Amino acid sequence: MKAEPQLTDDGVTAEQALPQVPPPARLLRLPEVMDRVGLRRSAIYQRMSEGRFPKSRSLGPKCAVWVEAEIDEWIKSIADKPHRDAR
Repeated sequence: MKAEPQLTDDGVTAEQALPQVPPPARLLRLPEVMDRVGLRRSAIYQRMSEGRFPKSRSLGPKCAVWVEAEIDEWIKSIADKPHRDAR
């Protein structure tokens, strides 16, 4: 026999009333960033130096990573731009 879920005063279950915890931040290495954005290494680093791409973080002398949420936001900003043909 399964117990009925307990409802709060506003009619939602206790599970639904808990605040939603965002997933933990994920770090991406260069090959995954390149796959996601469709740019080569040199283009990524060139745009970073121009301030047109999210900056990498250093985890060590030979380990650069990017924050996934920043890459996703950059992709969204590019996708939201109107086409060049649009007038």
